[in-house]
Parts: sequence; C-alpha cells; structure tokens
Amino acid sequence: MKMNVTIVGGGMITNDLILPSIYHLQRMGEVDRINVCALNSTPLKAMKENKELKEVFPDQDFHAYPNENEPAENSYPDLFKEVLNNMEPRNVVVVALPDQLHYNAVMEALHANQHVLCVKPLVLKYEQAKELEELAYSKGLFVGVEYHKRFDRRARLARKNYRAGKVGEFKIGEAKMIEPYYYRYSNFQNWFTTDKTDPFVYVGCHYVDLVYFITGLRPVEVSVQGVKGKFPNGNEAYMWANGRVRFENEALLNVTDGLGYPDDGAGFNDQCLVMFCEGDDKAGLIRQNDQFRGVTHSFLEGAGPTNKRFGYINPDFFQLVPWSGEGLEPIGYGVESVQATIQQARRIEEEVAGMDEAGSLKRRQQIIREVDDRGIIATPANSYINELVVEAARLSISNDGDRVAIIYGENPHIELINK
Repeated sequence: MKMNVTIVGGGMITNDLILPSIYHLQRMGEVDRINVCALNSTPLKAMKENKELKEVFPDQDFHAYPNENEPAENSYPDLFKEVLNNMEPRNVVVVALPDQLHYNAVMEALHANQHVLCVKPLVLKYEQAKELEELAYSKGLFVGVEYHKRFDRRARLARKNYRAGKVGEFKIGEAKMIEPYYYRYSNFQNWFTTDKTDPFVYVGCHYVDLVYFITGLRPVEVSVQGVKGKFPNGNEAYMWANGRVRFENEALLNVTDGLGYPDDGAGFNDQCLVMFCEGDDKAGLIRQNDQFRGVTHSFLEGAGPTNKRFGYINPDFFQLVPWSGEGLEPIGYGVESVQATIQQARRIEEEVAGMDEAGSLKRRQQIIREVDDRGIIATPANSYINELVVEAARLSISNDGDRVAIIYGENPHIELINK
C-alpha cells in the first residue's frame, strides 16, 4: 500500500527535512503522490528549483499548491483546505506551520479523515491537545508529533539505562539549544513575535520532552523569563529565554534557548543536555553534547547559508550520503522521526484492509493505544505534558518569570502561583 502525503507549509523545515524524508519513502515504494501547500508560490518555486534536491532525488517532484508559477504577491491562506478535502480518506497530512497555526490545520486534516504528522509542539494549549486526541481516536486516525529527539540513539539508550535503574534518580540538570543568528533574517520575522511564541516554547520544549521521555517524570512547575529584541523588519520578539522546570520528584531542569548562535561559529547551533542523578550513596550522570559529535570538516570553499569553511558536522540528525541506489540517501534521527508516523499510518491501513467498519475502527484504536503506550513516537496521549509546559511557559514569560504550577488529575490545568 502506498500513502499519498500532503505537506501544509513550505518553510525551512519542509525544505531541509520533511520533503527529503518523504521523497525517500516515495522512491522506496511507500509513498505515491506528494502535495505541498503554502501561503504563496515563493517557497514552492524555490523548492522546485532547489539544485540539491534535484541531484539527490532525480526524476522526483511534488505537486505545488498554489502553482509555483503563480504571482508571488497572490496569497492563498485557505487553499490547503481544498487540497485536503480532495484527498482520498486515510492518507497522511504533514502540518509544518508556525506554532499558533497548528490547531486549525490539524483539525482540518482530521475532519478530512486523514492521519497527521505535526511538527512540535502539537498545539499551545492542553485542552486543544485533548480535543485533537479524542477526535482522532474516535475516527481511528493516527496523530504523531515530530519530537525527533526521541529517535536519537543517544536518547533511547539513556531511556533504557535510566529506566533500568542504572544511573539513579534524576535530581538536577541543564539543557541548552541556541539556534543560528541568521534565523533572524528568515520568515521568523513574521511569526516569531512576543505575542505568539518564544525560544523556550519553540525549541526548549524538545529538551523538556526528552527528560520526560528518558525518565517518565512529569513536570509540575515552570518559570520562564525572556530577553526581547527586534527583527530586521522591526517586529519585537523574545530572542533569548531561560526557563526552570520542576518535576514531580522535585528535580530541577534549567533550559536556555535563543536565536543567536554565531554565524561564524564552528557549529550549526549549540545544544546539550546534562542530568545529574542519585542512587544508593552514589551519583549517576547522563550527558549529551548534541551539537558536536566528533566530526569536523574544513572545506576548501565556504558552504551553507553562512558560507562556512570550517564546521562541526552532525552525522546523526540529518545528512545526505551515498547509498546503493540513485542519488543520495537521507539519514539520521530527524529522517526516522518524520518517516515513523507515515509508516505507522501505512501499517494501520494495511492491517485493517478488508475489515468491516466496526472491526476496522476497533483495531485502529487498539493500534493507536499500543503506540501511545510504547512511547517512542510522540502522540497527543503520550506527549501531552508538553502542551501543559508550553501553556505554563507562555503565562510565565508574560509575567516576567512568575512561577506557574501544572496540576494533574481528572482535569489537568495550569495555575499562576501567588507570590
């Protein structure tokens, strides 16, 4: 069975990760038609003319909505809805839009009876995540959230060792993810504003999810402060953020994020995690240095968006490498994360093929709960703590770092802690 895939969003993540990952599934016979929808033709035309994509995936292409030759000034904010409704039911929609647009796009996909892969965070409020989870489950549709660090072999090894009791109990730690400075000149200028998001929500959520993925401990308190600046177009944004997360065992995680890694720096970004743990009269440790993985290249000519000649190479997240087939093969845990949800949706459809409607829905729901419980692919049911953390973070940063509690139970919610 081949799946048809529609990508909603033509930004950087689609060009750099999502489209190459799906192109590879297409040439491996798992995906048939690929649609890409964007607000206007500009990013679609750029992807159509991307020299590297043409060399890596010769003779492969996608269907652009709007057409790539449409005037760039024409805008089509609702065209993706028409594309979704024209798809055969129970294929896959990838939502790769700014954070605040996820809820409506995922809801449109589910109402069109499509499985969904959404970039992180799924939504910005817990109630929305719960609503999407229940709707998808009632229809037997699979929703995956692209928390790709869950697919990093380092993270899965840490999860295995932690849950086997080999490193003790997490007590305190630090995480950091500083994205490149040149992001300030990208489309971030138009949506990464103080009223919409901040660095903690945008990338810090990766590491909060990762600690939860490794330990199973739920966050119970969040405090975030931001440092404001202005994009070249004058829009105000939180360029830097620092958050502190307390977990249910009283452990603390400090998280520092920003859009400011030097463009001349050796790495693409700066990211890491360290977790100090305790056992019986002993201490344990988990440390991941994620931006430098032991590979350094010095090029004769500059490469990449900042024309670097020297840099740390991350072979684990995403790379294009020679393989036994034509072109190049995309590899890395970023690729595996994108592909996992599409492949899971495909397995569901293959397994229920030929069943009657009632039997099919029951089996779909069983498989969805099995994936939820396994906890490798992030889903609304097994990553819901992230929506609570994001909601708490936005409340905290708007109150200059006031502490916000996360309350679990029958109706999970957040509460501002009185000073």
